[in-house]
Amino acid sequence: MGRYVLRRLLQMVPVFVGTTFLIYVLVWAVPGDPFEGKCGERDCPDSYVSMMRDRFNLDDPLLVQYWKYLVNLVQGDFGVTSSGVQVVDRIAATFPVTLRLALVALLIEAVIGITAGVVSGLRGRGFLDSLVLVSTLFLISIPVFVTGYVVQLVFGLQLGWIAPTVTTPSFGNLVVPGFVLASLSMAYVARLTRASIAENRRADYVRTALAKGLTGRRIVGVHLLRNSLIPVVTFLGTDLGAFLGGAIVTEGIFNVPGVGGLVFRSILTKDGAMVTGVVTVLVLVYLLMTLLVDLLYAVLDPRIRYD
Repeated sequence: MGRYVLRRLLQMVPVFVGTTFLIYVLVWAVPGDPFEGKCGERDCPDSYVSMMRDRFNLDDPLLVQYWKYLVNLVQGDFGVTSSGVQVVDRIAATFPVTLRLALVALLIEAVIGITAGVVSGLRGRGFLDSLVLVSTLFLISIPVFVTGYVVQLVFGLQLGWIAPTVTTPSFGNLVVPGFVLASLSMAYVARLTRASIAENRRADYVRTALAKGLTGRRIVGVHLLRNSLIPVVTFLGTDLGAFLGGAIVTEGIFNVPGVGGLVFRSILTKDGAMVTGVVTVLVLVYLLMTLLVDLLYAVLDPRIRYD
């Protein structure tokens, strides 16, 4: 297992370099003049432009620019914004909030989605199965921003059951935004679990367990569920990264001070250093979650072994 983890970590190095280089090119080379609009309607003074170009190494060739950025990145230096703010400080202040929101959404997605999928897959064609299919189809057909607006308007402003905005980003206050963020993925998890359970319940190992006289709870919990969760775990693992990068709408609706709002403001102000730094962190999260999902395969299915 240790050799496999080391090999996967080494494989992540070229992936990380390639993705960060692509991000760097898209942020710094493609949009054009990085100082357009920085000084209002008038053009920026030559002294300011010269200072900024020297700070961000924009006079160097593109590969040299990226190499300097990568060397600083390895040392933990994500650079500074055009206003002189350290990128790593802003990420450290906002990323834990978005990570907290993503973990709450992932927990809600996993618990409700897997439970609904297991119940629906075991019961077959009946009332509960139809209820799960209809409700998940309903959630899939509604965009997240509509779900968030309706929840905030009805349950927050009209009924007063929840706080319409998040005052302090604690785990308890992030339950409602987390449910909104997880609503679409929760429906996919339920349907994926249902299909996997319905397929595996007719497998040979389930019939063998029944012939041995094992209880239904043990068959479902130990044998059927573990094998059926492999595709679900893959989806959940990649979804955590999607939650971190796609929380802009949910954070905006509920006024959550996270990475989403930071990225949105940075894009509007054309702050390339901040956008590059945040997306680089998200790339790292995706790579680590992919490794974790692969390791969980061996836990769920004893037939899978990594040498």
